[in-house]
Amino acid sequence: MSALVGKRVFDRVPADTKMPYVSMGPTEGISDDADCIFADNITFQIDCWSEDPGFVEVTKVAEAVEQALDADLDLTVHAMALFRHRQTRVFRDRGAIISHAVVTFEAIIERA
Repeated sequence: MSALVGKRVFDRVPADTKMPYVSMGPTEGISDDADCIFADNITFQIDCWSEDPGFVEVTKVAEAVEQALDADLDLTVHAMALFRHRQTRVFRDRGAIISHAVVTFEAIIERA
């Protein structure tokens, strides 16, 4: 991923940031408790941005994000029951000038 966006991965994007870059989108957590198991179902979004014409660059960035998170993620406090890529959507944004990919992931975390 760093070959495509360098260090341009942000929670809050600075105003003068050059594209392509990656930013954190919204996150949602829903209680997913069952018999004696306390868990949360967490969905989070990562946004990929590009000014290159077409969808080639932004799609490559989105695929790199998916590959970067395709790993065994160890938690120090809770247990990861499930982690998966749910969906990638690619579309035009900001007056059809910007290419935008939304990469959505889901995690089920069992609380200790």
